[in-house]
Amino acid sequence: MAAPLHLDRAGIEEILPHRDPFLLVDEVLELVPGERVVARKTVTDADCAGHFPGNPIMPGVKMVEALAQCGAVAVLSQPENRGKIALFAGIDDVRFKRIVRPGEVLDLSCEVESVRGPIGRGKVRASVGGELAMRGTLTFAVDS
Repeated sequence: MAAPLHLDRAGIEEILPHRDPFLLVDEVLELVPGERVVARKTVTDADCAGHFPGNPIMPGVKMVEALAQCGAVAVLSQPENRGKIALFAGIDDVRFKRIVRPGEVLDLSCEVESVRGPIGRGKVRASVGGELAMRGTLTFAVDS
């Protein structure tokens, strides 16, 4: 089995159609196409803008989106899915366990559980310094 791949921002942009300010993955540390992704996002003030003034917290929906983008990298890195997009089809059992603030590094992971045709599911986790921030299951649909 080949060693997991590493991607910088340019490598991520070759796979995902997302761009600033909505590209929420800075670096992919490990990629096994179709199986799993481990990635990193350094949370910025811009990620928390307006949520909440004087007490910035990364919105949970942005954490979910960052994890969805990790899952999309896993699926869209497969040759048969290159150039396609992955869309949300479901968000299940999501639990938020920790506040995430600017300056913290969010460690992201997605394990692809199943894929049937264009529909797939992945278990996702986000943590800061080893402390769980969020977990859940995301369902996606690959669309051309």
